Amino acid sequence: MSRLESFIRRLDAQRLCLDWAAGAVAARPGAVLELGLGNGRTYDHLRARLGAGREIYAFDRQLAAHPGSVPPAERLILGELRDTLPAFAARGVPVALAHADLGSGDVAATAALAAWLGPQLAALLPPGGLVLSDQALTAPGLEPVGLPAGVPGDRYFAYRRA
Repeated sequence: MSRLESFIRRLDAQRLCLDWAAGAVAARPGAVLELGLGNGRTYDHLRARLGAGREIYAFDRQLAAHPGSVPPAERLILGELRDTLPAFAARGVPVALAHADLGSGDVAATAALAAWLGPQLAALLPPGGLVLSDQALTAPGLEPVGLPAGVPGDRYFAYRRA
């Protein structure tokens, strides 16, 4: 498979998962976390699917998003995730959905971040909270959830907080 085909496959899976998750949390109270704002495409997609009334907090090291895909200043959290996510958790904001798109070309760094992130999200989300991730996560309290039809099992991952 070419890199282009792999990229398209990833984006198709991501869109299917985001649409499914938006429907799954539509009636559930709580904020949405976008971990890895990047260019802002998935933030913009979630904002369009969930509506203007849903608080979406976006996390990234630095702002590099398209100007039309930047959250309001009070919902943009910049810095190292290992610092900013625990500080956010201390606020006590209820979270319905966390979407993590943090994979990089550095396999070891990505694996280390995923190993750290799973327990953080398990502690942050209330029972029933949903996690979507481009990386497999493991943590007591996070239970794998079946992916929407059409999403290959190795392309995206979904979890529910027990």
